Amino acid sequence: MSNILQKEDKLGAVLVQVQDDLRQLKASLEKITASEKSKTLDIQALDNAICRTENKDYLKTVNKQQLVLPSIEDLQKKTNLPVPAAVNITKYPFTIIKGQIDPTATDFCHFKQSFSLCWTTVVDALGALEKLLRDFAVPLAKVSGERLVEFSHGRDNGWRKASLEIPLVLVLENWEEVLGVVSRPGQRYKGEGGMEAAAIHIQSCWRRYSARTAYLCHCRRKWAAGTIAISWLMHAQMRRVRKALQARRFSQLENHRSRAHHLAANWKHIQSSKRTIIHIPSLGYSQSQRLYLRGFDVLQNIQISRVCDVRDENVEVIYVCPQYLGDNILHYYTSLLKCDGATDGADTRTTQASSCMRRLIILTPEAVDYFPTHNMCLSTLLKYSPCTLKRIRNLIQGKQAFIVGGVAHVDDLAVADELGVPILGPEPAIAQLYSTKSGGKKIFAGAEVDVPPGQGDIYSLNQLHETLAELLTQNTDVQRWIFKIDCEHGGRGIAYCDVCHLSCYNWALQECRRCGPELWKSEWIQESVLLKYLDEIPEWLAHYAQPAKTSCYPNWACFLKTFLRQGGVVEAYPPSDSVTCLTVDLLLEPAGEVTMLSCGDQLHGSCQLEAIGSTVPQTSVHPETLRSICNRVGQACLQRLIVGYVSVDLVTFLDHNTMEQKVWAVDLDITYSDQLAMTQMLLMVTGGTLNCRTGCLEVPAPIREKCCEHQIAEKQGTVFALYDNSKRCCIGMITVSEDLQGALVTFARNLSVIHQEISSSKMQGETNFKGLIKDIEDVLRMTAQNKKQMEERPAA
Repeated sequence: MSNILQKEDKLGAVLVQVQDDLRQLKASLEKITASEKSKTLDIQALDNAICRTENKDYLKTVNKQQLVLPSIEDLQKKTNLPVPAAVNITKYPFTIIKGQIDPTATDFCHFKQSFSLCWTTVVDALGALEKLLRDFAVPLAKVSGERLVEFSHGRDNGWRKASLEIPLVLVLENWEEVLGVVSRPGQRYKGEGGMEAAAIHIQSCWRRYSARTAYLCHCRRKWAAGTIAISWLMHAQMRRVRKALQARRFSQLENHRSRAHHLAANWKHIQSSKRTIIHIPSLGYSQSQRLYLRGFDVLQNIQISRVCDVRDENVEVIYVCPQYLGDNILHYYTSLLKCDGATDGADTRTTQASSCMRRLIILTPEAVDYFPTHNMCLSTLLKYSPCTLKRIRNLIQGKQAFIVGGVAHVDDLAVADELGVPILGPEPAIAQLYSTKSGGKKIFAGAEVDVPPGQGDIYSLNQLHETLAELLTQNTDVQRWIFKIDCEHGGRGIAYCDVCHLSCYNWALQECRRCGPELWKSEWIQESVLLKYLDEIPEWLAHYAQPAKTSCYPNWACFLKTFLRQGGVVEAYPPSDSVTCLTVDLLLEPAGEVTMLSCGDQLHGSCQLEAIGSTVPQTSVHPETLRSICNRVGQACLQRLIVGYVSVDLVTFLDHNTMEQKVWAVDLDITYSDQLAMTQMLLMVTGGTLNCRTGCLEVPAPIREKCCEHQIAEKQGTVFALYDNSKRCCIGMITVSEDLQGALVTFARNLSVIHQEISSSKMQGETNFKGLIKDIEDVLRMTAQNKKQMEERPAA
């Protein structure tokens, strides 16, 4: 048989593997004739039907893929069947026409007679070959008798279990031609049973498509069901957690109210007995505000001078520090407490200093290591510091204790609940409501104190324009209007715009003078002026309004976006060239008393709308007038359940129309202020008391002993407040002198020296030294003018 296949070897015989189920349809326009039923079958229709039911990728790989003929050796390896040896000349050839053998043909009879002994074996292979040729409508096949016999005697009759198309084709002399016909796409459906085979193939493709579609739909539904189930479980879990948190916070609030009631009932006794004050200078701003503040840990430590509360022998102080202090800073404050202003001699000072150090404990929550970049407020850090909380509980066990916080935050209640102590302050929700600029105006309105013309709770652009038009129409003497964002602090959320840039303003002034005050207030004139202002205000603001601190808001557009989102206030700037701002710190005692703790005239840096220092005590407003204003504001706060420390910002100026001094309340901060913290250090180092009723800082005279000069130096000079150990980007400074002018001169000289020491021509960054020095010079000039006017004024 090897001689028979020499021809195939010479041609590099390559076979194509055709599977048993070549059930694909080729998109063609030819028509075939079904021999069994003599009917015409439209292959294009069948192809379209199948294409609608089969996957496109399947059709590409089966119907349109070019078949590749494998070699005989590959075929032998794949089918495990013996390949007949090639022969030069076949002795027993016969022909099969259209799948039918002519039993009377001479060549076939000669073949059958020659292999009669093994005919029972050959007849099965011959039947299979006939069926194959009929199924694929092969018109002519020339059979090699020797190959057929060799094939039929295959080892263990393995051909019966294998795919027959290709092995059977090998027994043909024109196998290449026949194989080309068999492997032609759609050829199966031209042969015997083609109609049924096509129908079966269509049905199988449709069943496959239907089953796969149903399976995919089932998978999608299963995925959707799983997603819904997981989402529902997460929602239910979140709901349970949210309810648990709400219940816990409600419990904390109820406990806070109960402890606050007990604190109010026993306040007088607590104030006169030994007590422990837990200072937590937390800045409970919103998360968006905290994330944009650089050096947030340093900002929370600016009130470290609260530790000077230990000057009271009945007070123990636990100061929760937002950062780890180095040994040098701790040593500095230890030395500072030794110079506590005592006037009874060196031995007494040593004894009191030792007592002060025993009554002061500085703790840093361990959570500052876990959240170094999250800018969390101090109360939150302490909440997640169980070791620090446990230590504080041990320190205050069996003692009268309460918390003095900073800017109120909901986690203040959680810390207080963990420690089981009251908070000297309002509920966080109340503090956040009235700490806004609009909330402060409501309290001032309830206190019936003078406020600048303005309007709060502005949340839309139209409302802003209409409010400004009304204010401009009603207040023609105001030269500048101030815009304040409700929730901002420290001069960050302030912008201003001058009316001199309004073209219709001069016209309005002329009309006001021409008409007179009475006619100017008439409705028709006011309406006409209002309409003119409304036309110009949008362009006026867009071109001339500017933020006070461009480092926070670079332009008016950025400022306006935040202003309208958070709400804000529009109010008048005092219509005077000489304006003094002052801050008064109040203690609203739980028992209902209002106590003035500190009062000072503000010092300003490069931004004239931001206070960065103060002169204590204030000298701008008569003490009785100031006390009356503060009492009314304090009582209005107490009526709204606000207790603890608050600070009131006022402005005073001379009204040119009446030549009388006016005092406006402009801002309210429900928190322990930086000025009050520095005042505690001032009183610590001087050993004095600040009498806000008389507006005097009373310092006892030192005992003149051997160290007379040293004693005097304790009462006059400069002391610093150090805030951090690493960055050292800011410090606090207190200058003490016998009079205001001496204190300001010394303060300015100190700033100049420090500026020269730390600055250079190549220095990058910003400082507030130059602006502050200029403001001090202005204060000195104003003080000299006021002193001259007082001397020229006749005695009452």
